[in-house]
Amino acid sequence: VQLQASGGGLVQAGGSLRLSCKASGLNFRIYSFGWYRQAPGKQRELVAGIDSSHSTNYADFVKARFTISRDNVRRTLYLQMNSLTPEDTAVYYCNVQQFWGRGTLVTVSS
Repeated sequence: VQLQASGGGLVQAGGSLRLSCKASGLNFRIYSFGWYRQAPGKQRELVAGIDSSHSTNYADFVKARFTISRDNVRRTLYLQMNSLTPEDTAVYYCNVQQFWGRGTLVTVSS
């Protein structure tokens, strides 16, 4: 299984980014996926999850700013992030089962 995340970068506070995670080596449509993040000096934490029926769950700190979605045809997971704040600065990882992508860095400047 391979998970290739992309879409991170530097953005000003209040801006938006969309992360993507391309998956291969598994039957994409039957699995639940999650986006996690890890800020410097902090533990990795769940940001959002989506199951095979497209039901979603979010961490409280997301506060309706982020949207997780999936495209089973493209085998890709997405995270639309709006109204970003410097506290969102972290490496963002996609996850399925015990597999982790390499992560993509999101830096939000004030």
